Order: sequence, then structure tokens, then C-alpha cells
Amino acid sequence: MPDDPKPEGPPAPESAPKPEAPQAPSAAAPPKVEAVSPAPADKPAAAPPKVEAVSPAPADKPAAAPPKVEAVSPAPADKPAAEIPAGAPAVPAAPKPAAPPAKPAAPAAPKPPAVMVTTPWESDLTTALAAEFGPAIPEFLSYLGQSFLVAQTGVLIPLLLTLKDDFGFDYLVDVTAVHWPQREQPFDVIYVLYSFSRNERIRIKLKINETEKPASATAVYPTADWLEREVYDMFGIEFADHPNMTRILMPDDWSTFPLRKENSILNMDQNWVQANLGIESGQ
Repeated sequence: MPDDPKPEGPPAPESAPKPEAPQAPSAAAPPKVEAVSPAPADKPAAAPPKVEAVSPAPADKPAAAPPKVEAVSPAPADKPAAEIPAGAPAVPAAPKPAAPPAKPAAPAAPKPPAVMVTTPWESDLTTALAAEFGPAIPEFLSYLGQSFLVAQTGVLIPLLLTLKDDFGFDYLVDVTAVHWPQREQPFDVIYVLYSFSRNERIRIKLKINETEKPASATAVYPTADWLEREVYDMFGIEFADHPNMTRILMPDDWSTFPLRKENSILNMDQNWVQANLGIESGQ
């Protein structure tokens, strides 16, 4: 290797100090960190914030129940439910079928027939009639303000004449009958009389047998004609000396008497109905 070229100029004196080689800078010292002294023992660390517990609701006041949501019954398996388009309102559940009606209660037992409670009928009329007819009029009674007497059949016409001529009972309102099948004398024949002058209404009752025929009142009251015919038509009771003892409501060849109690309302004269009306039954 060739020698380095010598520097030009005079040589440097030997006493001159050699320049010191520059020293490499030393690494920077780390910053000094002071240790933090712990808090003194007599000053405790700050306590964490206090969180209060929420007390549960009292036992006697239960929390509100969530709203009840009724489930919608699914459609039957054999009929798939129809699709509901988006945004359509909810379809309410089908109403439940109504419960079957309760069975009607058994009918109550029939009440026994009411007892006819009568009171004695006393007046100037009863006194006069009792004096004239004696035991032929055994009873003078009143029921709910309605006065009546019970007379024997044989005194009917003289009794009607006395009441009409002497006491002004000049209006024969009605003649009717009642059937009592269980009684020895099964029929009551009843005459209703009215007096305009006295403004009084009375009744005469006769008790007769099945075959007994009271005298017709047509000789005293001509209006008795049709009234007695109706009694015959409905009950079969005949009146002696009646001018025309025939039916007035039913056909002449009808075979029964409708108001006798042995005849049911369903027991009609079916033969007459079939022969004359051309139908099987009148019911």
C-alpha cells in the first residue's frame, strides 16, 4: 500500500498539544421517577359510593299481573287456516258455541181443587121465600157476594113465578149446567135471574139425576127456549114440555154431548167428521 502523501507546509512543533479526539456523547440519563409514598395508615382510602338496595313491594300488594292475552285457536287440521296478508289487522277468535239450553223443570203437581166456602144469605127476599116454600128450598147461600138458593125440582115453576111477579125478577139472564160425574145426582141446572127494580142478581140451583127432566121455563120466560136447547145440546139434559127440544149448536146427528166430563176434548164424533167433512179427524 503506498504511503500516504505528506501534508505540505512546515511541520508542526512537537510541543503543540495534540487535539483530543472528540468523545462520543454519553447516553441521556433516564428521568428520575420519585416513588409515591403510600397514604398514611391513619387516613383510610375513600370508600366506594354507597348503592341503596331497592326494597321489594310489600307482600300485601302484589305486583300488577301482566295483561292476559287470549290464544287464538288454530284452524282444524282438515281445513288449513287462510293466509293473512302482511299489515292486515288481526282476526278475532271465533266465538265459542253457546251452551245447550237447560232442561225444563218438571211440571209441578196439580193443586187440589179449591173448596167453595159459602156464607148464609139472609134478606127480606130469603125470609119471604122460606115462608112460602119451606123445606122445598133447603139452602140460601152466598159465595163471594153472589147469592143463590138450592131448590127441589118440583117447585121450579111456582118459584120462578113468585120471583117474577112479586119481586120484579123479570129478566132470565141464562140457563146453564155443571156435570159432577162422581156425585149421586151428577148434574146442577142453574138459572140466573136479574131484577131491574131491585138492581139484584140471584141464582137458582137444581140438583138432578141422569134421567130426570126439569120442567121447561118457557111458560114463564119465553127466552128460556134457546137457553134450554143449549143445555140439552152440550149436556144431554132434557126439559119437560119444551116446545122444540132439539140441538142448537151441534149437528142434529152428532152422537155425543161435548160438555159431559166423560168426553175428552179429543174424543169427537169421528164418524160424523169423516162422513160429512171428508177428513180423517177433526183434531
